[in-house]
Amino acid sequence: MEILLHFTWKYRLVPKPLFTTTGEEVELLDAGLHNHNSGPDFLNARIKIGGMLWAGSVEIHDRSSDWYRHGHDKDEAYDNCILHVVGCADMEVCTKGGRKVPQVVVEVPYSIRQNYQELQQEEHYPPCYRVIPELPDIAKHAWLSSLTTERLQQKIERIHGYLHQTGGDWERTFFIVLARTFGFGVNAEAFETWAMSIEPSSIGKHRDNLLQVEAFFFGQAGLLEDKAKPDATDDYLRLLQREYAFLKNKFSLQPMPRKRWKFLRMRPQNFPHVRLAQLARFYHEGKADFSMLLSQEDTNRLRQMFAIAPSEYWQTHYTFAAASKQSEKTLRTGTIDLILINTVAPLLFAYGRDRMEEKLCDRAFRLLEDLRPESNFITRAWKEVGIKAENAADSQALLQLKTAYCDRRDCLRCRFGAEYLRRPKG
Repeated sequence: MEILLHFTWKYRLVPKPLFTTTGEEVELLDAGLHNHNSGPDFLNARIKIGGMLWAGSVEIHDRSSDWYRHGHDKDEAYDNCILHVVGCADMEVCTKGGRKVPQVVVEVPYSIRQNYQELQQEEHYPPCYRVIPELPDIAKHAWLSSLTTERLQQKIERIHGYLHQTGGDWERTFFIVLARTFGFGVNAEAFETWAMSIEPSSIGKHRDNLLQVEAFFFGQAGLLEDKAKPDATDDYLRLLQREYAFLKNKFSLQPMPRKRWKFLRMRPQNFPHVRLAQLARFYHEGKADFSMLLSQEDTNRLRQMFAIAPSEYWQTHYTFAAASKQSEKTLRTGTIDLILINTVAPLLFAYGRDRMEEKLCDRAFRLLEDLRPESNFITRAWKEVGIKAENAADSQALLQLKTAYCDRRDCLRCRFGAEYLRRPKG
């Protein structure tokens, strides 16, 4: 298996002594840098072949014939290859210039193959649980720190997508990222679509009027076009419908389909109506201001910024025309912390990277370190095997670990998985 050959070479676990297919002794001094882009698998390797020192690239394949199957004999990028590492040498290989490339057959150690099979077949989560207690704390923390950065970088890519769509408008991008977060997974895509339909130049003219902001928001969400017969006594719904009819005509608005919203098995507190009403209040109070977000350095003040309650109507409603027990519906601390994790920290990190302001990137990390860790199946599973999330930075790292590595069984790129594969079989 080629990926295990990569692993064996990268970590210098190749059996010794090594000889080329022509009988020359091979001494591995430096395996080189693993190349994740096009070209040879490892760059800047240093190897002695027959007592002579060579520096250059190394290519790895299951079989020698893969060299030709992949077209390396026609690619100048492989002219600098000093060694071809294979599991089976079924033919000689040459560069584009006709130079024969020395080859060495490497057998993946039994322990690595067995450990890899265990990881791939393990049903318990996390699959590498046996090795976690053996790892030093510094190794655990180093990997979690890298994963936190990786997750932020992943979110930056989405933010850059919004910036491209909005012509570099950070204000509008902030609103879109915030709206997506208000979907809390289930309705994230719907909230993103909805937010993209909110044109700042249109809604901004009515920002001071909460009723009109709600009419704009609910109308664009398609939630004022409910075909169910409204309660004849719900004057507020009819008022919003009239306001939206005016705004729709004024700005040539096109609402999104109501069917995009999900309600099944959802707590009423998370209904799109409630979240939209909270966003309307947030926008009306002028808090959807990116400069305000950048100026808040204290975590508690950031929490206060998002401690919003919807208008009076929503204190007795979860949807239109269906009165409920009175509830203020102010965003709770746990919900606000999720907004800080998924909206504020990524935006600070993205803006800091874009403007080359390292202090903003540092502030994003400090914010995550100030917040309580998320509590879910993932964090609980890792706690059981010896890794407790101390803060939101850790819980975000563990979430990244599961989605980007564990779910894909990509153990060879995971530092915990790599440690597991290197365990001796006893």
